[in-house]
Amino acid sequence: MFNSYSIAHFIQYFILGRYIINSWKIFFLISIGWELLEIILPFEFARESILNKFSDIGINCLGFYIGKLTKKNR
Repeated sequence: MFNSYSIAHFIQYFILGRYIINSWKIFFLISIGWELLEIILPFEFARESILNKFSDIGINCLGFYIGKLTKKNR
């Protein structure tokens, strides 16, 4: 399930993969940690279905993977 935040997720994790993070372990910690944090955040943007949370993690993975693929110094 995609929503208006899906593009933002992709761009964020693309940037993380390309410029900031090399480790898949750290990526998963950040990605899953954020989705878990959204469960307790009292903001409107954090209210979403469980299916959407899994979709967000999938988009994050795609963005991170493509970011790592396009990195100049592998």
